[in-house]
Amino acid sequence: MSGFTQTSLRSKLELMTTIETLRAKLPFPLKRLADLAYNYWWSWTNDRISLFRNIDPEQWHQLKHNPVAVLESTSYVRLTQLANDPVYIKRVKALAQEFDNYMAQTDTWASKVAPQISKSNPIAYFCAEFGIHESLPIYSGGLGILAGDHLKSASDLGVPLVGVGLLYRQGYFHQQLNRYGWQEENYDNNLFEQMALEPVKNEQGEPITIELEIRQRIVKAQIWLVRVGRVNLYLLDTDRHDNDPVDRWLTGHLYGGNQDTRIAQEVLLGIGGVRALQAVGINPSVCHMNEGHAAFCTLEIAREEIKRTGKSFYDVEASVRDRCVFTTHTPVPAGHDVFSSDLMDSYFAHYWPSLGLSREQFLALGARRLGDPWEPFGMTVLALRMCRAANGVSKLHGEVSRKMWNILYPERPEDKVPIGYITNGVHAPTWTAPLMADLYSEYLGDDWATNVADPQTWAKVDDIPDQEIWWRHQVLKERLIAHTRSKVKTARANRGEEQHRIDAADQLLDPNVLTIGFARRFSPYKRGDLLLRDAERALRIFGNAERPVQIIFAGKAHPHDEEGKRIIQRLMEWCKHQSIFSRVALIENYDIYTGQKLVQGVDVWLNNPRRPLEASGTSGEKVCFNGGINCSVLDGWWCEGYQAGADGKGINGWAIGEDAHTSDQELQDRIDSESLYQLLEEEIVPLYYDQDANGIPHRWIQMMKTSIKTNAPLFNTDRMVADYVTQMYAPGCSAGAKPILASVIA
Repeated sequence: MSGFTQTSLRSKLELMTTIETLRAKLPFPLKRLADLAYNYWWSWTNDRISLFRNIDPEQWHQLKHNPVAVLESTSYVRLTQLANDPVYIKRVKALAQEFDNYMAQTDTWASKVAPQISKSNPIAYFCAEFGIHESLPIYSGGLGILAGDHLKSASDLGVPLVGVGLLYRQGYFHQQLNRYGWQEENYDNNLFEQMALEPVKNEQGEPITIELEIRQRIVKAQIWLVRVGRVNLYLLDTDRHDNDPVDRWLTGHLYGGNQDTRIAQEVLLGIGGVRALQAVGINPSVCHMNEGHAAFCTLEIAREEIKRTGKSFYDVEASVRDRCVFTTHTPVPAGHDVFSSDLMDSYFAHYWPSLGLSREQFLALGARRLGDPWEPFGMTVLALRMCRAANGVSKLHGEVSRKMWNILYPERPEDKVPIGYITNGVHAPTWTAPLMADLYSEYLGDDWATNVADPQTWAKVDDIPDQEIWWRHQVLKERLIAHTRSKVKTARANRGEEQHRIDAADQLLDPNVLTIGFARRFSPYKRGDLLLRDAERALRIFGNAERPVQIIFAGKAHPHDEEGKRIIQRLMEWCKHQSIFSRVALIENYDIYTGQKLVQGVDVWLNNPRRPLEASGTSGEKVCFNGGINCSVLDGWWCEGYQAGADGKGINGWAIGEDAHTSDQELQDRIDSESLYQLLEEEIVPLYYDQDANGIPHRWIQMMKTSIKTNAPLFNTDRMVADYVTQMYAPGCSAGAKPILASVIA
């Protein structure tokens, strides 16, 4: 082969996309698997259970349900076997056709409601984490899962939107509990080349990068693309050979490191994110900051506008504000990111001159109280000052936020503070078990998933025979228990526990027993050990021989949260109690996959935070789509979801402590724990075990159905994203008082 031909071939290979490279390795009938594997649309289709798993079930499990890695690692012999299976070929062809139809659809909800939002000027959605699927571990919890669901519903509704985030080499930590029940953190490298990621390249096949100054050094970041249906998610990665070793770790860990790392990551997300969009040719009509981590993007938008027009910061301020909206998720001041003036000096002394601002004017943009030399720079403050619209994530959280940030609007009464609310939801196709989705298709109609926000669709739940919904729910519970046993057995073996303890995991939990789920970050305010407040009473409830109760815990404590780790340790000790050791389990290393099994399989979902510290919460909303019932403190979304009958008792779930609220935390814990015990003893347990001769609890099932039909049409991301479009994104739709002007306080 001539040198010219070799060079041409090498150039051609370099210009091939990642998808094309994988497609070239597959036998002809299977080539469309490459397109499906590189778009996370597959993860919320009806065929998501087995299409990729059937290639190699063992590899599917070992590679953490990553279709790209499975296809890359599967032998050519096995691939040719599948390519000769007419049934499998038909499945691939049918799903590929469904995918093509989905991607080509132009007559979408958004095209009718908000045609002014276009692909050429889309919404840019900034977030520090995105929970799309367990095979893309760049999330830690609720904020990321919400962001992932937001992208999926934006895709389903046809909203022109792009995501902007960071690609973490090691993501969030892996949790392991030692023999003393103490949480230990471990990190593994993500192998980007084996994930559904594509490096964004120019026409010459070269990676597109951006540059910015961080810590007085020029840092380069590569741009990666993740496809989420019709939505593109762009992620920035500084782990490059031409960066300083310290800067390569900027995208090492999610929420890791100290304040210096945090501000560097937020500079990269905000300022770098705007430059990344510009580098790939995207000019967003609106920039949506999901939490304050990306608030620096407002400054970069202003800098670009100043450079383009030659105007001053205060002249372009209004136009910047018109392009920016902000969602806050944190109901306490201490939870909002703030940086010292010294830290701001080290990161922005080179930057504020490009805005035409003095140091004092610049720092004033993030100051709650002006004139105080020790006042830190607040990211939420910056976002509120530089955005035309802001919202909390539930009705109650909107009220809490207006009270919290009234200090920025001294001339306004609290109820006129310009922070509204859009209550969070969940992406129904992602979180509804396929077994339940099949049931809904049969009784609600094949189009139930495209009419998920229509109450009339869910009213048909009453037509489902009790025995039909019950056997499906029981099968899902059996799967959850099997998953729990496997995870607990592996964890016990890894800890080196005694063999009889390892073997006992095979008898852990019982599908015929009332099963409670509690899974969330183990932060003290979430009170993961509230059930243990009266240990003897809890043992009587869970150890009852005639009407037993069992519970499955899952969740991580932040690496620096010592009290959160102690809560986990106390729960681990409780799991070993002789009278309930088969009734209590704690699953290590909570992730999306375990989360799906939990919300799809439990009878009751428990949530007992201190009020009003749960801004919204979404795990309980996921439970509703699967027939589970919520038992929760009236906080966050449950204030809007809970309904009581004429007798004052819940008809679609239970309220812990009802409206009893005191600032005395010790007293509040006592009130709420007493209420929880009473609900279990007098309402929940008796209702569950009121079963007919065939073991079917008809009154319980009635509450299941009521929970579904009252909550499903409201607490989904189709409704949520539609609210964002009509209230926040579309021009002229953002009502409310005008935000405070930074120029007024400078």
